[in-house]
Amino acid sequence: MTFASFIAKNALRNKRRALLTVVSVAVSCGLLVTLLTLQRELTVPPESEAASLRVIARNKVSLAQPLPAKQLSVVEKIPGVVAVSPFTYFGGNFRDETVTSFAQFAVDPARFRDLIVEGKIADGSYDDFIKDRTSCFVGADTMKRYGLKIGDKMRFTGTFYPVDLDLKILAVFQGTVDDRGVFFHHKLLDELMGNPGTVGTWYLRVASADVANDVIARVDKAFENSSAEVRAETERAFQMGFISMLGNVKMLIGSISAVVVFTLVLVTVSTMSMAIRERFRELAVLKALGFKRTELFGFILAESFGLAALGAWVGIGGSWAFWTLIDLQKLTNGFLLYFEVTPRIMATGATVAALLGIVSAIGPALAVARTSVVEGLKTLD
Repeated sequence: MTFASFIAKNALRNKRRALLTVVSVAVSCGLLVTLLTLQRELTVPPESEAASLRVIARNKVSLAQPLPAKQLSVVEKIPGVVAVSPFTYFGGNFRDETVTSFAQFAVDPARFRDLIVEGKIADGSYDDFIKDRTSCFVGADTMKRYGLKIGDKMRFTGTFYPVDLDLKILAVFQGTVDDRGVFFHHKLLDELMGNPGTVGTWYLRVASADVANDVIARVDKAFENSSAEVRAETERAFQMGFISMLGNVKMLIGSISAVVVFTLVLVTVSTMSMAIRERFRELAVLKALGFKRTELFGFILAESFGLAALGAWVGIGGSWAFWTLIDLQKLTNGFLLYFEVTPRIMATGATVAALLGIVSAIGPALAVARTSVVEGLKTLD
């Protein structure tokens, strides 16, 4: 019998306990990886390279407060601004849905074309979208999810605005970070609302990342001390502002992860202690045969580490496979766009499992080291 087969036989002596230990480690590691991935997705929103050139300007008082449409002539003259469009969130519900997961925005189609430079026309014609005031520009993911095609109608029931929208799909885009949005003519919204002369926000594209901060400062300065002061920020900062409304996500998920790890430690330490306590007599025999304490510790560590490693492999691998193959948008009803279990997160889970295997072996190993051969032989007599 080799050392490896000896360790494996001891680890699997009580097959039910070994199986429950592996399952416990697997579930805990899978949950830990899922929590770490969720934290990453909520606190580090996906961003394209082109997004670093985009700036959003909103009312300084509140995002709910509109801005005067006449500000456009001032904003487009600011040095460094390449393109600018009104960008007003409509927030309607599609069909009979009570909560629609994709956003709808009113824009100036001709100006908006120069803002989403990474988006490609997947179907239809953008020129047709520009010409038809009742048309819309739709993301490919939304088209696929609802089985839509060019020429279909999209009806939205207003929630923030006391009007409904009846739009016709004339163009489809893909290639952006979020291929779900619906964009329609701001003139249509103005007409339905009685031409109030306001916009929700301004959406800008700057010449380069080097001038972004200067443009932001100039936009803020241009409307300083006016009746509608503006707060400009990068697209990423704007997204992070929404995430901050969820509260301290890192602390919440970190606390849950800590509880998961702590519970896992208790389970594995208890299991290993029970397994070694049942074999005190055998370990005493090995001592009597001349095995050193370090060698006995190696046996215990290998057994503990092996069970933890097997559980980690099942849990982390299963978690990666599940989140890679699942239809995420359908599962989360569009709340999450991506759920990438990165190599770094998997390595974190594996590291936790490895440390767990080591920690759970320390207590039993110390107990064996302190027990004499005579005491060990008496233990199970």
